[in-house]
Amino acid sequence: MYSEKIELLIDGKWRQGSEGKTESLLDPATEEVLAQVPHATAADLDEALNAAAKGFKVWKKKTAIERYNILAKAADLIDARKDEISKLLTLENGKPLTEATGEVAFSAEALRFYAEEGKRAYGRIIPSRTPGVRQIVTKEPIGPVAAFTAWNFPASNVIRKIGGALAAGCSIIIKPAEETPGTAVAFGRCLQEAGLPDGVLNIVFGNPADVSAHLIASEIPKAVTLTGSTAVGKLLQKQAADTLKRCHMELGGHAPVIVHEDADLEKTLDMLVAFKFRNAGQVCTSPTRFYFHESIYEKAVAGFAERAKKVKFGHGLEDGVQMGPMIAERRLDVMEALVSDAVAKGATLMTGGERVANKGYFFAPTVLRDVPDEARIMSEEPFGPIAPCTSFSDFDTLMERANALPYGLASFVFTKDLTLARRTEEELEAGMVGVNFMGISTPETPFGGVNESGDGSESGTEGLEAYMRVKYVAEL
Repeated sequence: MYSEKIELLIDGKWRQGSEGKTESLLDPATEEVLAQVPHATAADLDEALNAAAKGFKVWKKKTAIERYNILAKAADLIDARKDEISKLLTLENGKPLTEATGEVAFSAEALRFYAEEGKRAYGRIIPSRTPGVRQIVTKEPIGPVAAFTAWNFPASNVIRKIGGALAAGCSIIIKPAEETPGTAVAFGRCLQEAGLPDGVLNIVFGNPADVSAHLIASEIPKAVTLTGSTAVGKLLQKQAADTLKRCHMELGGHAPVIVHEDADLEKTLDMLVAFKFRNAGQVCTSPTRFYFHESIYEKAVAGFAERAKKVKFGHGLEDGVQMGPMIAERRLDVMEALVSDAVAKGATLMTGGERVANKGYFFAPTVLRDVPDEARIMSEEPFGPIAPCTSFSDFDTLMERANALPYGLASFVFTKDLTLARRTEEELEAGMVGVNFMGISTPETPFGGVNESGDGSESGTEGLEAYMRVKYVAEL
């Protein structure tokens, strides 16, 4: 059923690692082996680095319209193979097929957007103080890029980096997550078939720490981009400092959800449950700390738990499944520890809180009430299907609690009062705020956080600028 052969892409050639080392790719819903993932050796990585350097010289000389034509054709190929790629994504990641299909469709749209935006990397002419002098500002690609992505969105995480880098005129070496390699390989084949020159895109796998250290230590990449945890982001940024590479980090979050007393509670709860248990809660912008006004608190937590009990979980290819498994068994241990800690500190378990099914890494949709701020789950990103709920009364105290963590990726606010909405969104420390709406990720809007949730944005014009540098020319 798993139709993709997992290979490295180095200098336009699909191949295995030179020493033959591999690791097993598992279906997280069944624990069955789907394929073998090749590991690149240090020599393989050096080949990829040299290929990226060579590919950059070719790609940066292409006109914006030439790059557009190749990227747009690749997007068309992704669309044409959407059903096949979506099944790959579900098998390796576990999310329901409907979610996987939406993610692959998003990826094609994102690649098209970047292709179009590459034609609008405008410079400017600045009036000179000196007669006869022209002052020109241009934007040019920064150079080869080293990119690292997480397993939770095998399609969109990958395409945001590939699309931004290629549209800007950069070459790229990308290491997708070994847990979810097939989607990236499928995208690589589409780009190659669309006419991408050899060496412009290189795909490698291996031990994450070894691969990242080797690539970042090289003088060839001029930028490092990561979608991953805050801890890993800090490590890679330290490594990049030795060669002063530009760093673009999309890191962890712990999104507060503030539901004011005048919110449309039933509509809000429907939305919160859908987004909380999407991808089993393994989403960096997932709502993870729920603050309900005390006047609606009892009704809110009861309604939340009632809806959570009805979430259908199972293999993502099964009809009607709303939530799949977690990515690996190690995540189940984390979920159990967070629930136990919260209950020990005074929280009440409303539903879930345990592993389910004999095979696969399933954890029941979980709702906790009266969770104190001292519980680990209120300060540690759960990255799982657990919804910790608490109440609030005073606005200023609420803002202190919502902004108490070092993270600042996403936040959500629900109220009918536009003045209150604006006051809340202005106070929140976050790169993205959803007001009565949770769809904060589109190809044309910036996606990124502040503080320890990262630096820079993907998607939108900002996503292209991350891979470009400014050159000023004074010409007499």
